Amino acid sequence: MAKVAYYPGCALEGSGGPYDKSTRVLVKELGLQMENLEDYNCCGAMEVKNIHPMLQTYMSARNLAIASKLQGCDTVMAPCNGCYRNLKQTEYECATSEETMKTVQDLADKSGDPVYDGDVRTLHALEWFMEEVGPDGIKSKVKKSLNGLKIANYYGCMYTRPRQIFPEKDQGPGSESSYAPHFMDDLLNAAGAVAVDFPLKTACCGGAHTLSDSDTSTQLVLNILQAAEDAGAEVIATECPTCHSGLEMHQVRAETEFGIKSNVKVIYFTQLLGLAMGLSARKVGIPDNVSDSMDLLAAKGIV
Repeated sequence: MAKVAYYPGCALEGSGGPYDKSTRVLVKELGLQMENLEDYNCCGAMEVKNIHPMLQTYMSARNLAIASKLQGCDTVMAPCNGCYRNLKQTEYECATSEETMKTVQDLADKSGDPVYDGDVRTLHALEWFMEEVGPDGIKSKVKKSLNGLKIANYYGCMYTRPRQIFPEKDQGPGSESSYAPHFMDDLLNAAGAVAVDFPLKTACCGGAHTLSDSDTSTQLVLNILQAAEDAGAEVIATECPTCHSGLEMHQVRAETEFGIKSNVKVIYFTQLLGLAMGLSARKVGIPDNVSDSMDLLAAKGIV
């Protein structure tokens, strides 16, 4: 079982605090090995590429090089879709463009940073749990079944796009699908949940437009919330802090600004797996969510 470097990025130290908390306690409960990525920087998020795409590539390459050269890890685990996507984009660009690799290495030399040379890979938290534990491993550790909780598994848009930077996906049985992702479904089903047929699992939540065009973001979130409810979901499971915050905040905004109320709850997949492992709601950060799911979870006998 390999040790990974944990890259929380910016969101998990802020609005995504419950995701960070539940990820850490779940990793410990599952007996996995990870260490914090030291002296990391922002991956460039969605903004830096508007200044210069190469700057974003270098910022992500620096994180990968720290993991490999300073901490001896050949894998970086990123729970945030935006961080995951940017790190994978950097892997792809450096592997397919000699000019990009040379520029990244020249910048590292000039700044005195460790030099990235392509010897480290990035995994999303979902991929890591599937690789190291899998559905059978989850089943063996369940202490408190999710008891048929009906879940719409929402992956967001950056977990699978752009497809060319994820060569490990769409490789047949056992691999993740970029067209119909299923890793979260597989893990939560193993914990006793029921995945509903949810058509918008990779639809955009409008996270990039939240500040500049809140109404558009609210409408995109409403599409997701209503599709989940129409499919019979009681919960939307998330695996991205930006998506999670967007769903929560715009669910509230849809009701206060437009009078449109939805009852589906928003919970991180790590929180749900932690509950299934017998961890308390407090320990996995359920009370820290904006979406209040305690009554539902209590009624289902999960907490």
